[in-house]
Amino acid sequence: FLCFCLLSWCGSQVGFSSPTQDAIREDLSLSLAEYSVFGSILTFGAMIGAITSGPLSDLLGRKGAMRLSSAICAAGWLAIYLAKGAEALDIGRLATGYGMGVFSYVVPVFISEIAPKNLRGALATLNQVMICGGASVSFIIGTFLTWRALALTGLVPCAILLFGLHLIPESPRWLAKTGHEKDFEVALQKLRGNDADISEEAAEIKEYIETLDRLPKVKFLDLFQRRYLRSVIIGVGLMVVQQFGGINGVAFYASNIFKSAGVSPSVGTITYAILQVVVTLLITQVIDRAGRKPLLLVAGSGLVLACMIIGLSFYLKVNELAIEFVPLLAVTGILLYIGSFSAGMGAVPWVIMSEIFPVNIKGIAGGFATLVNWFGAWSVSYTFNFLMSWSSYGTFLVYAAVNALGIVFVLKVVPETKGRTLEQIQAAING
Repeated sequence: FLCFCLLSWCGSQVGFSSPTQDAIREDLSLSLAEYSVFGSILTFGAMIGAITSGPLSDLLGRKGAMRLSSAICAAGWLAIYLAKGAEALDIGRLATGYGMGVFSYVVPVFISEIAPKNLRGALATLNQVMICGGASVSFIIGTFLTWRALALTGLVPCAILLFGLHLIPESPRWLAKTGHEKDFEVALQKLRGNDADISEEAAEIKEYIETLDRLPKVKFLDLFQRRYLRSVIIGVGLMVVQQFGGINGVAFYASNIFKSAGVSPSVGTITYAILQVVVTLLITQVIDRAGRKPLLLVAGSGLVLACMIIGLSFYLKVNELAIEFVPLLAVTGILLYIGSFSAGMGAVPWVIMSEIFPVNIKGIAGGFATLVNWFGAWSVSYTFNFLMSWSSYGTFLVYAAVNALGIVFVLKVVPETKGRTLEQIQAAING
């Protein structure tokens, strides 16, 4: 259910501006600069959402945060649909970005807190599959619908989510943390099935919550205390590697690379999107068997190789060497990059982030990690053209170096979390 909503919601927000650019600019007489603001302001909304996502989910509960965000996002889509000028467009885009920022934190956390340990990785990864699918669907149907009709489709998952949240239980761990002991047991029993014995799991959760309750209330600066520092380093570090490894730069330039290779940009982009969905879907089948760490290492190795191939294609092009091989190398590098990213670096950092933070710091720490992620997304998108002006092949060598450092970070710092309860993971990391 949640994955379906994210498919049509977060993915459609990311994919909305791509197929609608010419139509929106023509209908509303927008300059390129005005449309650029409309496209990029989504990321600023997401950063605001990331800052408030932790406190919101702690105060209102995971379901309450999703309800509020879905209402704000619905208002944003309506503002875009009714827009007569740039101001309404930007307000609507900012609102939908805010909802996406909150959801990018709350949904992985909610899934990790309700899922049994043997399915937690697959379910959290499936969420990422649906986001990728949503971007693809938005791009495809955007070629057939008007931009206002496409904006209206964003209201559908909002309505489904607001209704469907009445049918699912709140996070048992949040209920236990906030003292709703009876509701906690009812929710856990509903999630595990009426015939399941939840006594052992319930006792472990309660014992861990009681231990955390004896600790003082956490403030932002407390995240850097020794007891929490390792989990913060892991969560934030993975978000840095994910974004600064160049994903938004590759996505930004993919259409031009396909065009230079003689491939239709639309066909190339759809192929790119389908590959992303298929590979991420395959990962849901193995993440709870192979583990998180091996997938990150395989993905990181593929990203380094892909960046080097893309960099080589630009080097040959700049120096007019073996020009006939440039398009093939470029397309191979792009597809290898997105395949490798989808194989681990896209979804797994979100899975691990949702697992490693103790419940008493989850709101602050998770919001901080999500903010770093969205800031990284904006930074790479903003600096990409400047880097390409400096050196096209040098840009991808920089990305290759970041991904190589990411491999070292995973080897030295990131623990394996498969097959363990959240309480076991957090106790092992934070002592």
